[in-house]
Amino acid sequence: MLKAKTRWQLASYDEHLAANLAAETKLTPLVSKLLVIRGIHTPEQVRDFLQPGPEMFYDPYLLNGMEKSVHRILQAIKRQEPICIYGDYDADGVSSTSLMVHLFRQMGAVFDYYIPNRFTEGYGLHKEALAHLHNSGFKLIVTVDTGISAVEQVEYANRLGLDVIVTDHHEPPAVIPEAFAVINPKKPGCTYPFDMLAGVGVAFKLGHALLGEAPLHLADLAALGTIADLVPLVDENRILAKVGLQRLNHTENPGLQALIRACGLSENELSAGHVGFALGPRLNASGRLETAAAAVKLLVTEDAQEADECAVTLDNLNRERQELVQQMTEEAVEMVKSQFPPDQNHVLVVAKEGWNVGVVGIVASRLVEMFYRPTIVLGIDPEKGTAKGSARSITGFDMYEALTACKEWLPHYGGHTMAAGMTLPVENLGLLREKLNELAGQWLGADDFIPLTKVDVALEPEEVSMDAVEQLAMLAPYGMGNPTPLVMLRDMETAGMRTIGRDENHLKCTLTRSGNNIDAIGFNWAHVTRQVTPKATFHVLGELSVNEWNGNRKPQMTIRDLTVPHRQIFDWRGSRDKVDKWKQLMSEPDSLTLVFRQESHEVLSGLITEEQRSFVRLVAANVGEPGSEGGRRTLILYDLPRQRSALQAIIPVWNEAERIYCLFGDPDLGMERLHCPGREHFKQLYQFFMQVPVVRHEHLDALARKLNWKRPLLDGMLDVFAELEFIIAEAEQYRFRPAADKRPLESSRIYASWKEEAELATELLLSSSEGLIQVFHQMVEPVT
Repeated sequence: MLKAKTRWQLASYDEHLAANLAAETKLTPLVSKLLVIRGIHTPEQVRDFLQPGPEMFYDPYLLNGMEKSVHRILQAIKRQEPICIYGDYDADGVSSTSLMVHLFRQMGAVFDYYIPNRFTEGYGLHKEALAHLHNSGFKLIVTVDTGISAVEQVEYANRLGLDVIVTDHHEPPAVIPEAFAVINPKKPGCTYPFDMLAGVGVAFKLGHALLGEAPLHLADLAALGTIADLVPLVDENRILAKVGLQRLNHTENPGLQALIRACGLSENELSAGHVGFALGPRLNASGRLETAAAAVKLLVTEDAQEADECAVTLDNLNRERQELVQQMTEEAVEMVKSQFPPDQNHVLVVAKEGWNVGVVGIVASRLVEMFYRPTIVLGIDPEKGTAKGSARSITGFDMYEALTACKEWLPHYGGHTMAAGMTLPVENLGLLREKLNELAGQWLGADDFIPLTKVDVALEPEEVSMDAVEQLAMLAPYGMGNPTPLVMLRDMETAGMRTIGRDENHLKCTLTRSGNNIDAIGFNWAHVTRQVTPKATFHVLGELSVNEWNGNRKPQMTIRDLTVPHRQIFDWRGSRDKVDKWKQLMSEPDSLTLVFRQESHEVLSGLITEEQRSFVRLVAANVGEPGSEGGRRTLILYDLPRQRSALQAIIPVWNEAERIYCLFGDPDLGMERLHCPGREHFKQLYQFFMQVPVVRHEHLDALARKLNWKRPLLDGMLDVFAELEFIIAEAEQYRFRPAADKRPLESSRIYASWKEEAELATELLLSSSEGLIQVFHQMVEPVT
């Protein structure tokens, strides 16, 4: 058995509807099923989803406040009134600001932009900044990706005589700012057909209204912010992402060209994944570590050299950010393990002086991935006595609701179900941690702490055809709301399993069933090679793609998770690198090694630490049974048991184990001692004693050679004769007793034990792998 890393939740869908859709659209059954799961049920919806284009954009004037905003902006441009674009420091805010810069530049406006400093000002509109802008001569402020909660700040701007147009996409509070105009598809009373635009999407719609047509020449910036902000890639967001990625792959923006080069992606067909994991993080790095000035300058410059310089700056900042995140993550992990162990904490709250508040959200995400607990990571400001941080949650734990229940200790907080931010006095950290753990104990069950993976469809291997896999590309771009399809293959065997990569940490194999073969690769799955047997049957989750090599195109699965639903017995008998293999297995936290021989136990005891001694147990008649070791999924049988009763003694741990490794049978075990001699051997030895009644110890080697036996065999037979009183064992010699009573060999306890040991060794060592499993089934496995 090999447990999956996550809980698998298979999507349900109307099979009849999917079959009809496949017939009507000529799509493969796989793609039709995926479309139905995504809520696409008619050929018309299929066309709109698979072929999104600019003609499908909604009328921007359907956005409440658009007409008034356009009129005011055009008035300002005509009068040459200075306009300030007020943005945000994340990738969405940066791309929104940059899109408006290009737009106003195109329209001949007098303008500048302003983005607050994350560390000195924080998110959103600030009175000091508004005063500064007023004193600088600005008359109109246009916010992008911010402003919907700035009730007091907008009121202050109004008193200064500033007109503020808010464009935002965040959840509106109960009270909306009394701005000149507010454009937000989520605003109460707004009837716009789609309310999940990113900040840059709202800015794009403003540009659409100002120009009278969609600003497709800026769609690359719109795609950048839309994908990086993790909004659902459906409806208008899908159009922006699709059209924008096409534009991005042929962009004329010098900054984007330089950024693509800095990422090493000049030769790639850019996808949503490249934006989310390469371009976006570099834009975010500027605002996380310094100000967002370099990121905006990159996207608005018209000078190629300046663009290259900015791109290099962002790339360096991103490397610095990665190093900082790695360092903080290591410190946070150590803090969790030593102070707040996950088995005792439903929610992790860690804080430290010196932690950069610009990256605490990333660190929180890392801890969630590692421990799968709702997590808050905070940086402490010792001078102010405050802690500022970010939270990331798991399915089933509403972080915003939980923080609301703790609001008496939280002067400032905000967010949503899965993520939030907060600032609080340091002395409140313990109270916050205690209350959140209490809430998690009430809201979550044991299964909630196992990550959940949503699976689209279970396929038969014959369904994985080139046509089906090639058609999957039509569903891109993938992202939130339209995830990369995840499929399940059941009851698969493997062929050609091997490790690949410079560090041999990746897995390559062929999945096979009933003559159908599918190539598979698992990045960082090399550990599976020692956790599965050659005959194991797998259930596999993965993503399908086309693998092209030397002109050959074949379907390939990228493994995301797998499980072996049955107990596995690994035949590692006779391994010459036995100790090395044992050490590898011992490094797993759920292992238990059983040894049946005192000499083996003494050897292993010298190779382990004091803390590891409980992971190595001696099973012998005078020591007692090993007992049940709950949670020991890996069981290692290091050497051969002497009696069948020893195997019976391990039944409790055997039944709990998922993987059982047979390491016994090494060449230096003294195999000749495991061969029990027959009656002819004993008869031969008896006849020798009749001829030579006294045999001194120093002559035993010569005697063994004369009889053509190994010395341990001779020693064992002498012990049997001594027990039966055929000979007398004296200090330096064996003396024959010719008048001894005749007794059958079977009456000897030593001989019976030796015979049982030899028969057991024969069964366990000389059987085939299949035979070994059968032996264990008969001896140890419970009857079903």
